[in-house]
Amino acid sequence: MAAVQLSGIYKRYGDTQVVHGIDLHIDDGEFVVLVGPSGCGKSTLMRMVAGLEEISGGELTIGGTRANGLPPQQRNISMVFQSYALYPHLSVYDNIAFGPRIRKEAATRFKPRIEAAAKMLNLSGYLDRLPRALSGGQRQRVAMGRAVVREPSLFLFDEPLSNLDAKLRVQMRTEIKALHQRLKNTVIYVTHDQIEAMTMADRIVVMNAGRIEQIGRPLELYDRPANLFVASFLGSPSMNFAAGVMVSAANGVALQLGDGVQIPLHGVNGVSGATAKPGAKVTLGVRPEHIEASNEGIPMDVEVIEPTGAETHLYGKIGGASWCVTMRQRASIEPGQRVTVRFPEQHMHLFDTESGRRLG
Repeated sequence: MAAVQLSGIYKRYGDTQVVHGIDLHIDDGEFVVLVGPSGCGKSTLMRMVAGLEEISGGELTIGGTRANGLPPQQRNISMVFQSYALYPHLSVYDNIAFGPRIRKEAATRFKPRIEAAAKMLNLSGYLDRLPRALSGGQRQRVAMGRAVVREPSLFLFDEPLSNLDAKLRVQMRTEIKALHQRLKNTVIYVTHDQIEAMTMADRIVVMNAGRIEQIGRPLELYDRPANLFVASFLGSPSMNFAAGVMVSAANGVALQLGDGVQIPLHGVNGVSGATAKPGAKVTLGVRPEHIEASNEGIPMDVEVIEPTGAETHLYGKIGGASWCVTMRQRASIEPGQRVTVRFPEQHMHLFDTESGRRLG
């Protein structure tokens, strides 16, 4: 196993810089997920760690050893790609054994490792099959087995579940996390799927436009996003937002929305006239599951209803903005109906509209 340190890492292609001064420490045995939209630089950053992309600047250390100039085969890493990258003419056993054979290891040494990996990944009954006779999830497990047999200090996963259907993705998420708990290797995992990030990571690194927006444990980022980007990216359905202007109110300050509705803010943690003065442009954020139906509150005109079984999502307008409300109890509400809702102050998030930074 190995700790990983990235200090001022950046990447340029010609005159275009795509990764900007990344500083990140990953503890020995930690499972860290790099998450962000397509094109944010997360895969490029991983490929620099793997040695598949040259580092334009900064310093990378793996297990205390400077790795900038090391070729991939000397970094003691294993990488699992989005595509399974299996040899179609080789059996499952031979695919997993390919690396040790290339390194000229004795079969007596690597065969027990292959059998142990196959048992761990539920592949023992498939070692004689060709990849075409396997399901997508089984092929990805073969790719993972090939990585495990190398006994690396660092695992790199580059969107390994993107090619699987929804049910298999859920299953494989659990299997990868269980694999990490058994092996306790350091893992860097890249995905654009925030559900994968939330359910698998010890810590999440949210990236955007080649920069780190926020680092933290999953629920820390979910409950206290540092800015509008993180707040909107994490959570499904996404956090609701409504832009308004701060105004003076009887108990301190309030946020006035586009249609004149005022929302008192005196109970919101850290928010006062000092942090958000009257006239300041502020964006309110509330997660759908934190909005409560109430006899007294703010009216919402329901436009669309999505029942999922366990929950019901109501989509409508509040203050001229589109909102989603998640109800866990079943209610006989129809499109076109008006409901009243309230925002519990402990679940309200306020952001500076211009900078996007969190207030309070």
